[in-house]
Amino acid sequence: MALLKRGFSRTLKAMEVHFAPELQARIDQLVIETGYAPDKLLEDAMAGYVVELAQTREMLNSRYDDLKSGKVKPIDGEAFFESLRKREDELLNKQ
Repeated sequence: MALLKRGFSRTLKAMEVHFAPELQARIDQLVIETGYAPDKLLEDAMAGYVVELAQTREMLNSRYDDLKSGKVKPIDGEAFFESLRKREDELLNKQ
């Protein structure tokens, strides 16, 4: 049985994206400051975002796996912040 090959394009031919006015103003300003064409600026920004998102997902999955396996133990958030406040107080009192 032969495997079928499927074509796959990673490039969208055209896409129209609408931003909130504040974000559009920031993009327009960056276009002016950098001299990049708007499509190139947004392509570069999205490429960086996708890489960062993948790294974040990998890190979160790894941390979750560590918790699930028992490699690390969860801590109580309130207890942690209380101990942090105490250490801060101790440091301030030393001065």
